[in-house]
Formats: sequence, structure tokens, C-alpha cells
Amino acid sequence: MNRRTFFSASAAAALARPAASAARKGVFELRYFRLRNTRANQVKRTSDFLANAILPAAGRAGIGPVGFFSGAIAVDSPFILMLAGFPSLAGMEQAREKLAADKDYQKARDEFNSATDLNYMRMESSLLAGFESMPAIEVPPGGADRQPRVFELRVYESSNTSTLARKIKMFDEGEIALFRKCGILPVFFGETIAGPNMPNLTYMVAFDNMAARDKAWQTFVNHPEWKQMSTRPEYADADIVSNISNSVLRPLSFSPIR
Repeated sequence: MNRRTFFSASAAAALARPAASAARKGVFELRYFRLRNTRANQVKRTSDFLANAILPAAGRAGIGPVGFFSGAIAVDSPFILMLAGFPSLAGMEQAREKLAADKDYQKARDEFNSATDLNYMRMESSLLAGFESMPAIEVPPGGADRQPRVFELRVYESSNTSTLARKIKMFDEGEIALFRKCGILPVFFGETIAGPNMPNLTYMVAFDNMAARDKAWQTFVNHPEWKQMSTRPEYADADIVSNISNSVLRPLSFSPIR
């Protein structure tokens, strides 16, 4: 079985939905570049490559939205996280083919990889399928001159795919909308179709600053709609969520998502 066949087959079950909604759901990649503080200039060399080679090449290949983040409060720091959006699995394959034919990108990549010292320790990637109610990445408003926001990445693991589906339904049928009411700005929500600790869902939200984050989450947990929603038997977190992990991130200076 070749890579393309395996990739398509492994993702098909997780993406299976009614045809009308499945056609419009995007696919997101989370790619970690794991770094070490003891390796001189790893952060700078990898950041320069992402800013000067990956970002422009992604634009030429039709990849986007894209964002680049570092850990502010996160395990396994230091790292750089790249978020990339695609319209579909087929669109992702087409973008990869365009990158393979992009001579400027290939030259920059080969120069980056020819360094005598390691530019990063390893890469790790996850693929996610967008939710029914939020099928694509939403870029927060504002341009490159605005103050960078604080971003939070949260992973909800579940015991099995049935309980995960119930948590996704909870987000689709009210929790994401309540986030917006409480000042929690959604960036993406996705079901992991390839990656670690499955089954899980992963989402990213944004805040103006840490004080705004603390205030928004406090508003959310005290909101009467959340209290009512969270007491419904089918949505009890103890039954549908087995573990929650979160990281606080800051966008790099060249990140279009900021």
C-alpha cells in the first residue's frame, strides 16, 4: 500500500459525514518543530526558514490560513508550532505537489537542511478535520501592526469515538457559540484524524492578553448557559472527556495569525 492510499484510507472513517457537510469541512495540520535551548541558534535558524521560505511558499501553493507560535506556558518547550489550513485532503495533496514543483522553495529547503548543526531536533504532525459548525480556520481580526494576542491550544481526549462524537456535538450545538459570547475568540476546532493520543479533539482560541483570558474563562464557567449545558447527562465531562491538556502560545513576529 503506497503512502497516498494509506493516508486516504486512514482518514476516511474520521471524515465520514453527510455529503453536503463533509464537502465543506477543511483539514488542518499542526506541525511541531521541537528545539533545544542547548543547541545554539536553533530557534533563530528555524524561525528564519519558516518566515523566509515556508510562509511565502505556502502562499504560492494556496496553503492557508497559516500561523506560527512558540510556547509561553507549555510542556516540551522550546518549540515552534506551525498551523496550516487546507480546503480538503485532496487540496492538501495538491498543495504538496505544488511545493514539490516550487524551485525557490526547494532551493531554500535544501540550503536549510545542509546546515552542519541540527536546525531542530525533530518534527511532529497531527491532522485534524474541521467541525460542522466551524469547518475552517478563522483568522482573528487585525493586521500585522496590532499587538500580538495570547493563544490557547487545548486537547480533549476521549475514551472512544462515540464519547468523542458527543463532545464534538456539544461544541457544535452551543459551546462554541457561548465561547464567542464570553470573549473567547475561536481560531479552529478539529477532530484529530492522524496524530497522538487518539481519539481526541483539538482547538485553539485567542485573547487580547492574559488578563482577558482569565476574565473570559471565568465568565464562561459562571455563565448560566454553560451551567445548564454541562449538567445535561449526555454532555457530562466525566463521561465524555478522559483528559484535558492545554498550552498558552504566543505568535511569532511574522505569523499572519496574531
